Amino acid sequence: MPDLLEYQKRCADEFGRRVTAIRDDQWSRPTPCSDWDVRMLVNHLVYEDRWAPHLAKGETIEEVGDRYEGDQLGDDPKSAWNDAVAGSIAAFQAPGVLERTVHLSFGDVPGEEYLSQLVGDHLIHAWELARGIGDDDTLDPEIVAWAWEMIQPQEPMLRASGLFGERIAVPDDADTQTKLLAIVGRRR
Repeated sequence: MPDLLEYQKRCADEFGRRVTAIRDDQWSRPTPCSDWDVRMLVNHLVYEDRWAPHLAKGETIEEVGDRYEGDQLGDDPKSAWNDAVAGSIAAFQAPGVLERTVHLSFGDVPGEEYLSQLVGDHLIHAWELARGIGDDDTLDPEIVAWAWEMIQPQEPMLRASGLFGERIAVPDDADTQTKLLAIVGRRR
């Protein structure tokens, strides 16, 4: 098993590097996720990272409530990102978090599984953000390989959730990043 805490930091850095690169005129640019422009994509991850400390402590969805609904970026989106991701990373550093039960919307899972989901989400969204702002979209190859191995057996369940677009056909000899993106419905 990889060091998920290290992967979390590396994926946060991947996404954060791209957040830092966003120019003022790029916040409304489209991303490969057709429902979100750049600002909405960053808001989505800030939202996720604000939830993470609560869920990592074992709080339920009901206990957290709707406090993070709506715009989480305010007038300083980059600071909002930095604050939210720092809290998420710190939450998973606490002893026992990876073994603790986390209460998600679809059921209870070990903290390790929840962190795996966060890492994968940050990875894919780093690519989307790169595409949205015209940045280098190459992702960390070690984490891409891990995500590819992790996601394949879960594809039917993830596809049924509606979270992914339709799988895109790619050649068998495509690189791993292309295959990973294709399985979640993204065209490289």
